[in-house]
Amino acid sequence: MKTKSISREELDAALCLRDLSDPSQGPHAMQSLLCLIHETLESNWSCQKLIYRACPVVTVRENYDELGYPKEGIARNARYTRYISQSALLRTQITASIPILLRSLSCNPPNDLLLVCPGLVYRRDVIDRLHVGEPHQLDIWRIKKGKLKTDDLHSMIGAVVEAALPGRAYRTISANHPYTVGGLQIDVEIKGQWIEIGECGLADPELLQRSGLDPREISGLAMGLGLDRLLMLRKGIDDIRLLRATDPRVIKQMSDLEKYRPVSKQPAITRDLSICVNNELDAEQLGDRVRAALGEHLEGLETLEVLSETPYDHLPESARERMGVQQGQKNLLIRLVIRHPTRTLTAEEANQIRDQVYMNIHEGLKKELTT
Repeated sequence: MKTKSISREELDAALCLRDLSDPSQGPHAMQSLLCLIHETLESNWSCQKLIYRACPVVTVRENYDELGYPKEGIARNARYTRYISQSALLRTQITASIPILLRSLSCNPPNDLLLVCPGLVYRRDVIDRLHVGEPHQLDIWRIKKGKLKTDDLHSMIGAVVEAALPGRAYRTISANHPYTVGGLQIDVEIKGQWIEIGECGLADPELLQRSGLDPREISGLAMGLGLDRLLMLRKGIDDIRLLRATDPRVIKQMSDLEKYRPVSKQPAITRDLSICVNNELDAEQLGDRVRAALGEHLEGLETLEVLSETPYDHLPESARERMGVQQGQKNLLIRLVIRHPTRTLTAEEANQIRDQVYMNIHEGLKKELTT
């Protein structure tokens, strides 16, 4: 599969990003939530526990092949994956750590062991209040001698939801993963809406066998959770940028799991852009490019929404001329909602963000700036 590698600067920026789940990088409420989850399971099962943090740079084999992803699967596409080379990438899932852990257990299989694997994962994603290109993920796997069943999986789900979001109603729906059987998606009810918080299933016997564990003697439960979303739901936060905010009033509230108290309500500023880009550019790639373009100023951009998409052949000649659109390109109408999570931005600052976004994503021969 053909891949496009990220630059050295993009790699360095990704690796320098603070992992909020890691106590060695400073305290954060996410760590309290993480402890609640794995300590609850450890207590319920009276089992041993292994917390494992791996390097975020992994091989294609670790991230995809060993987990059973098909060779030409869409998940491997460069539009979703940050490749470093043809054989290495920034992990898209913490589950990339699991096969090597399972192999390490094969010489002396455990009676009952909880694997806890937290950390950052790296994706290309849209820009809005609920998504970020480097979310925190938690994988928790139970590896046990004997036969774990679907009832055990449902008990695990109930224990995790109650620990992370006490009293919340939840449901499960079928989901497919190449490394589980009987896969499920976990949703919780928030204000009458169902919000996904993770996925799970019984560990695939073929994965266990490939890792040197005999599936006739060893079985497993697998669960992956989005820690950012769980923490936001636990604290009542509606903007993911607040988890990393530098305002002292916000930082103080990121030390515990108490309900978040808004520090202010900032007015939103909207800017609409008409741009032209390559036909193959999608919303996830667009979000990735804007994140790279804004850098430290990204905190001022709340959402980026594609309002309409018009191919070259459907554009009037006047629009083609005005923007300098070429064959193989399309016109996007984009709305930027510019709002800093803790302070009011001036119109000049909003225009600077607008122009910075425009200059880095518009591929037409002609450009129109506000400043």
